[in-house]
Amino acid sequence: MDLPEAIALGILQGITEWLPISSSGHLALAQYYFGIEASVAFDIILHLGTLLAVVAYYRNDLLAMFRGLLARDSKSVQMAGLILLSAIPTAIIGFFMRDFFESMFGSPVAIACSLAITGAFLIISSRFKAGGAGIGARSALLIGIAQGIAVAPGISRSGSTIGTALILGVEKEEAARFSFLAAIIPILGAALLEGRHALDGAFEPVPLAAGFIAAAAVGYLSISVLIRFLKESRLQWFGYYCIALSLAVLAISYFAA
Repeated sequence: MDLPEAIALGILQGITEWLPISSSGHLALAQYYFGIEASVAFDIILHLGTLLAVVAYYRNDLLAMFRGLLARDSKSVQMAGLILLSAIPTAIIGFFMRDFFESMFGSPVAIACSLAITGAFLIISSRFKAGGAGIGARSALLIGIAQGIAVAPGISRSGSTIGTALILGVEKEEAARFSFLAAIIPILGAALLEGRHALDGAFEPVPLAAGFIAAAAVGYLSISVLIRFLKESRLQWFGYYCIALSLAVLAISYFAA
């Protein structure tokens, strides 16, 4: 992989990881149609880049939670517990469905179908009005289940978790905040799990660094864009995009057959 390809994939990861349009689906399609081969190490680096974007964007919340944990503040302990709770169903689904989800990466049709599901879910969830509900054990588990399903390429992590929270009546900004914070543990876990494979092959440091920086910088901006769209009740726009992309991929697959 050369430097321009690394930067392009980093930008694509940064845009699609936190906007509810599925980074895994976009990266798989980009690699499939443009013949770009990304190593396991590069994939991990891109995800760590977008993870850095979340940590930077919600740094004040994370610092407040850690300080609260040290002070044994009940609200901080509860939030940390809910984040950990949400990671349990995510890990279970990811572990048992891993082979099935990985088999989808080489199938544009399967990815297109997943994108259509994401689009429909975003449109439906955007119509729910916030009921002032907070994040509790039940909602944390359901959000964790949604996040586990989002391992499938084409199913958006942020779209599935934020959409689930909105359907449960959680306020928009709280839904986004918990969605992003809940993603930290699964991303770190997946990076550690796959990291041992990354050490098996050679990798070039310059493209890795460029992809990481691009993913982190663009990912930070993407979070800001999503928050603004949520505030303006325009989440469904991402749903329309996912459905349009799905139809385009299906059309290409049909005429190329």
